[in-house]
Amino acid sequence: MFLTISTTGTPERPATDLGFLLHKHPGKAQAFSTSYGTAHVLYPEADADRCTAALLLEVDAVALVRRGKGKGRGGAPDAALARYVNDRPYAASSLLAVALSAVFSSAMRGVCDARPERATAPLPLRVEIPALPARGGPALVRALFEPLGWTVTAEPVPLDTEFPQWGDSRYVRLVLESETLTLAAALRHLYVLLPVLDDAKHYWVSSDEVDKLLRAGEGWLPGHPEQRLITSRYLSRRWSLTRQAMERLELVRLAETDDSEVEDIDNAVEAETEEAGKPAPLAVRRREAIVAALHESGAARVLDLGCGQGQLVQTLLKDVRFTEIVGVDVSMRALTIASRRLKLDRMGERQAARVKLFQGSLAYTDKRLGGYDAAVLSEVIEHLDLPRLPALEYAVFGAARPRTVLVTTPNVEYNVRWETLPAGHVRHGDHRFEWTRAEFRRWAGSVAERHGYEVGFRPVGPEDPEVGPPTQMAVFTMTGTAKEEKAA
Repeated sequence: MFLTISTTGTPERPATDLGFLLHKHPGKAQAFSTSYGTAHVLYPEADADRCTAALLLEVDAVALVRRGKGKGRGGAPDAALARYVNDRPYAASSLLAVALSAVFSSAMRGVCDARPERATAPLPLRVEIPALPARGGPALVRALFEPLGWTVTAEPVPLDTEFPQWGDSRYVRLVLESETLTLAAALRHLYVLLPVLDDAKHYWVSSDEVDKLLRAGEGWLPGHPEQRLITSRYLSRRWSLTRQAMERLELVRLAETDDSEVEDIDNAVEAETEEAGKPAPLAVRRREAIVAALHESGAARVLDLGCGQGQLVQTLLKDVRFTEIVGVDVSMRALTIASRRLKLDRMGERQAARVKLFQGSLAYTDKRLGGYDAAVLSEVIEHLDLPRLPALEYAVFGAARPRTVLVTTPNVEYNVRWETLPAGHVRHGDHRFEWTRAEFRRWAGSVAERHGYEVGFRPVGPEDPEVGPPTQMAVFTMTGTAKEEKAA
């Protein structure tokens, strides 16, 4: 297997800086042992104007068969000849991707103490691979690399030049050129997309491959138009791992869209866990109040928006009056815990048909939320920054428009009754605000007026004569059309 990486330079920024970035001296030919053979790094040319680094991987076919025990891409165990006679030593594949990671690990991370400014700056790059398996042909090669900023030349390799009528093989000669990418980004693209194009791996794919994919795909995979194909092929079409990776990529996309960190939006598990301590009786009373309000509304199909670990969904499932319960949360960790709590994998068919869990952000409209009798936002709004509340308001009251909406939130006036809560502190570190009863009523009243609802208020928990209840609940009931619809 053979791959070259070339760059050009100037007297001020010589091309031989490529040696510093790769951590391999241009004046030496080096060899590195790998699990499946020997990787050689050498420089066919190295001067100030142009520098080329070559990676040559010699594959030990016998060692590969012994380690794989005859399974995988080499064919069935009884296909003895196919295990030894194949294209592995010659065509770029996951073996070359692993060698890239092993030999150029520091360069792939963008680490270069000697030339840090060069490591973070785009370079004029040219990557050549003489023989690359491409299941999908040149069109797929372009679809994978062009969105990343590469100019792609993918020339099909004929099966036999003496017999052109036989057509082309599944291999291409690949040339990638770019002026806008860093060397680290280029190496990460190759590390992921070489095995994707080969559509095979020489080793068993386990759950740690998801972490490898997300690390190498950071910054480019969440927004790639072929994200699903890349993820599926990289993980050898193992649906459970592919689903796990897609869920984590969706969380990254939502965080980038919100201009926030993943940890900031994937916080439902921690929030629910902390509240499950001393205030647990209040959590029970809150669920009881919600169920009572849903009974009064006559709702049968209910959304639990921001469902966290699924406590309310579990409570609603015990009541046969609720024929469909949907839990929605941005945190996949929370949804995974909710699924375990509900024992969805062991639930009977009839019961399982009543419940669904899916990932979604309440800051955006979602067609899946339309047509339900009621929606519950239990201890959700205080986790949003105030400027984002109008987006949630429109997504729920303006777009989804359930007949009934229940919203619960802490009453900040009651905080003085919590002996363990320091003065001026909110109840949970992720709460962006906590409202007084008057502030909550003003917000709820304006929402109801704009979107064609009427609203009433109920206390949840023991009501203190001076500071009110610990939790306050607004019950929205649809009365007509929203002001925006009337204006239209």
